[in-house]
Amino acid sequence: MKPVPILSEEQQLKIVEAIVKAEECTSGEIRVHVEPKCKTDPVARAVKVFDRLEMYDTAARNGVLIYLAYETRVCAIIGDVAINEVIPEGFWSGILADMQSAFAAGSFTEGIIAAVEAVGEALSEHFPWQSDDVNEQPDEISVLTEDEEDEEDEEEESDEEA
Repeated sequence: MKPVPILSEEQQLKIVEAIVKAEECTSGEIRVHVEPKCKTDPVARAVKVFDRLEMYDTAARNGVLIYLAYETRVCAIIGDVAINEVIPEGFWSGILADMQSAFAAGSFTEGIIAAVEAVGEALSEHFPWQSDDVNEQPDEISVLTEDEEDEEDEEEESDEEA
């Protein structure tokens, strides 16, 4: 497990356990990504992370990413095309608002877990677990460290110059 500066190993394990439990009821995939800073719109950044993690690579296109940048205190939740077609408009913002309220109250781990559970419920309603279901995405927390963030920024700058 890669260290997350704002989460203890025990907190990380609780989040991973919540992901595993949520995915037991759905064919959908849930990922949590944490990084220090977001230098752009958090939804735009979440889309880039979604692509970098290849979350679109699921049979039913029903992956959901919970994105957090802890130093800049922003977060976003985005889903792949199939889940976005069936959930009501504004659904992610409701979960996001609840998560941000938990963060404001100092309940960081609990806020992430509650978001994972809410996403899992939505996925299970529209994409219930199937007997042939396989885990298509890792359950551990995806982490981008400051060093990796600097490397990624350099890559983006060179891509823009090309």
